[in-house]
Amino acid sequence: MTRRDFLVEIGTEELPPKSLWALTESFRDGVISGLNATGLAHGKAEAYATPRRLAVFVRRLADTQGEQKLERRGPPVLAAFDANGQPTRAALAFAESCGVTVAALTRVTEPKGEFLFCSVTRAGAPSAQLLPGIVQRALDGLPIARRMRWGAGEVQFVRPVHWLVMLHGNDVVDCELLGKRAGRTTRGHRFHAPKPIVLRAPGGYVATLQKRGFVLVDFATRRERIRTGVIAAAQAAGGEAMIDPSVLDEVTALCEWPVPITGTFDARFLDLPPEVLIATLQDHQRCFPARSPAGTLLPLFVAVANLESRDPAQVRAGNERVVRPRLADAAFFYAADRKQTLASRRESLKAVTFQARLGSLSDKTARITAFAAQIAGLAGTDVAAAQRSAELAKCDLLTAMVGEFPELQGVMGRYYATHDGEPAEVAAAIAEQYLPRFAGDALPATGAGLALAVADRLDTIVGIFAIGQKPTGAKDPFGLRRAALGLLRILIEKRVGMDLRELIIAVLDSVRADTMRLTDGKSPPVVDNIVDEVYGFMMERLRAWYLEGTAGITTEMFDAVLDLRPVSPLDFDDRLRALVAFLALPEAASLTAANKRIGNILKKSGEQAGLRVDPRLLTDPAERQLAAALDELRVEIEGTIAGRRYGDAMHRLATLRPVVDTFFDRVMVMADDPAVRANRLALLAALQRLFQHTANLSRLPG
Repeated sequence: MTRRDFLVEIGTEELPPKSLWALTESFRDGVISGLNATGLAHGKAEAYATPRRLAVFVRRLADTQGEQKLERRGPPVLAAFDANGQPTRAALAFAESCGVTVAALTRVTEPKGEFLFCSVTRAGAPSAQLLPGIVQRALDGLPIARRMRWGAGEVQFVRPVHWLVMLHGNDVVDCELLGKRAGRTTRGHRFHAPKPIVLRAPGGYVATLQKRGFVLVDFATRRERIRTGVIAAAQAAGGEAMIDPSVLDEVTALCEWPVPITGTFDARFLDLPPEVLIATLQDHQRCFPARSPAGTLLPLFVAVANLESRDPAQVRAGNERVVRPRLADAAFFYAADRKQTLASRRESLKAVTFQARLGSLSDKTARITAFAAQIAGLAGTDVAAAQRSAELAKCDLLTAMVGEFPELQGVMGRYYATHDGEPAEVAAAIAEQYLPRFAGDALPATGAGLALAVADRLDTIVGIFAIGQKPTGAKDPFGLRRAALGLLRILIEKRVGMDLRELIIAVLDSVRADTMRLTDGKSPPVVDNIVDEVYGFMMERLRAWYLEGTAGITTEMFDAVLDLRPVSPLDFDDRLRALVAFLALPEAASLTAANKRIGNILKKSGEQAGLRVDPRLLTDPAERQLAAALDELRVEIEGTIAGRRYGDAMHRLATLRPVVDTFFDRVMVMADDPAVRANRLALLAALQRLFQHTANLSRLPG
């Protein structure tokens, strides 16, 4: 079978930079999936992307499918033929769908009756016939939030399409997709290589575009060139480049032929908070700031141009001309904001709606102020600091700086609170309320920040659930999944043991009161069973956190702990980690199997096991030995459980293995004597209760 390389390239107007890599991967995966589904043999597939193109290159794609074996069950024989033995419409339609005559069909007998059956082997179709459909389905499956039309046509795509390349070996795949006829002509850089470029074969795609088109089509190659170029440019200017990976990815998605250019700005702007400078340069201008060896910001940045200019000084001046007014605006906002204290803005929070049924930011502030004080008291931290930080937490949302730079919420609140003379812990807490912002981010370092972060997140989660707008599918407009995971991380990693259900109930009471007050008692009632719903939602986020981020933890282990409904996430974590350590012991498999055996015996016995074991009815040495071991361990294990030393409890439990094994080897539980049988069942029930102090071991496989 002949195999040749395959290339498909979709040429477009500039693609959305933040979506480029997701589109690229999805396109490649869709093409691979289509090839596999149709049975077309192929080698490695590679994805390429620039601002103006999506491409997939497949090595050694077969010219034809292998033989296709079709096996299908058809309608029942009773429905396939009439009283005269003539095929009905059902039989004819089935045969037609299989591409054969009714006479070519066979029959198969199954428990439900006799059915028509088709089993045929066909020659594979040419790849040129299959590829257009494969590519079209891959394009249809791209994660495009909103497709657009252009011109007078009905074709829709993420951006207008200007050319289409589809080559299998030296041959053009004859088809039309996205309103364009496939060909072998691609395009290079808009300015460096504006003329069409003809591709003879897929193998020369990358090299041809780089050499003749001034385009680096490989995303990773382009990204690395930008990274090393930015580092070198900053070093040449006496600085060290600050490269944020997300900004680097976005700049890579904006360039086809990247050229780093250094620029400078007025040193007076260094008086601004460094976060403001970085946000201005990175997030708004897609430039890379630079710092000194000591770590302080320099009046220097590195921009990345999408062309190799004959006059780099003009490009540098252009970038500086754009950066300068942005920094001047930031300096103006910073000066203007500090003329008014954060506390003086509290009244204005009443005019800003948080959510129609949950009230304004002022209403939310009142709720989290009371709740933060409660959490601070439970956590043993400064209640007054927690209250004050909650009172001021949302005030910086009304400042000009945060209005221009929303990503600096909390950060600017810290600066303004410090300027106003607020205590250091209060200022820090205002910034820490948003921590953690993403997976692996830092947690609040202050007690007030911890209390505020928990209060704010739980108020949002419970409030949104209470009005019936919980997340569904991929939709989570209020970011409740992220908020829940952040809250759980804080309680677990900062080792704060709080009853999660009690916290949910406390917040729900405040939410109920506000929804009734805001609508004069006419608000639709909050959804029933909110406490259970929110608790279940939090536990599912906790499950995802463990299964995705902690090696060795399985869903069965998680469920074994969840069955005991630990009161706090911290208690849950302690139990789960103790269970993981226990299961690594050599005794664990035997004891887990014994626990399952106990459960089966108790269930099948049909008798209610007693709560007490009568020593006088212990006739066999093995059961006396087990009873003595249980008596010895019970008090000790209950003490370790009370002290939440679950690891110690599980390790002590492991010492029971010899006596448990001996008991099952030598003792017949279901004895003929009813009193002896009942006593042995009581002994097993006592052992089962001991097994389930930390987790429900019956949930585990084995």
